Amino acid sequence: MRIAPVPPNQQPALPIFDEPRYSAESFVAAASNTEALAWLNSTGEWPGGRLALWGGAGCGKTHLLHLWAERTDATFWRGADLRAFPDLPSNGIALDDAGAADERALFHLLNATAEADLPLLVASRSAPGRWPVQLPDLRSRLRAITAVEVGPPDDALLRALLPRLLAQRLLRVPEPVMTWLLQRLPRTVPLLSEAVARLDAVALEYHREITVPMARDVLVDLLSADADEISGTTAGPSPDERRLL
Repeated sequence: MRIAPVPPNQQPALPIFDEPRYSAESFVAAASNTEALAWLNSTGEWPGGRLALWGGAGCGKTHLLHLWAERTDATFWRGADLRAFPDLPSNGIALDDAGAADERALFHLLNATAEADLPLLVASRSAPGRWPVQLPDLRSRLRAITAVEVGPPDDALLRALLPRLLAQRLLRVPEPVMTWLLQRLPRTVPLLSEAVARLDAVALEYHREITVPMARDVLVDLLSADADEISGTTAGPSPDERRLL
């Protein structure tokens, strides 16, 4: 039986695991985040009490902010919510997607945290010095922030993360299937998580084990393979895939 691909906008609700888990236990240390971790473990050494983490979507910036906020009892804010100048918390601030903040509110936040000697950790997809801001004073302050890149997930990180994502949903997947997924799925943590959620939902609905053919059908719009392979018009499955039919 061939399973129809599940459109991204029709994914089933998964009430237990909808929210990302930003715990220390679920974090995977890797070469891509080694430098960022070292800086987060030495808050007192941040120049001016400020630090920026930057990198592409899905590299783990938000997770790192949550870890630092939890360890230091800092307050977690989202840039899109910073539209006015709120009261400062008693400890530091972790500001995610800081580039989405209102410029004047961000300018006041930088000044106020410096005056109050509060550490400020921000995250964005590019280094603050490259943000297209209009306020000259804000631009100069952003350029002065020490910026640390968080690299894209590497093979070791993804191979360590996939079994954790599967275990969270109590899924058991043969090693050849995991290898097949890692070779073909986009190399971002959010899409890897989405793929596992889809497989879990379909496996529950159809009461089936997760196999390569099933994964190909369910994840057709996510797979990084050529069009013939995705559409199923190749000469035939590999020996590993045949064993998993």
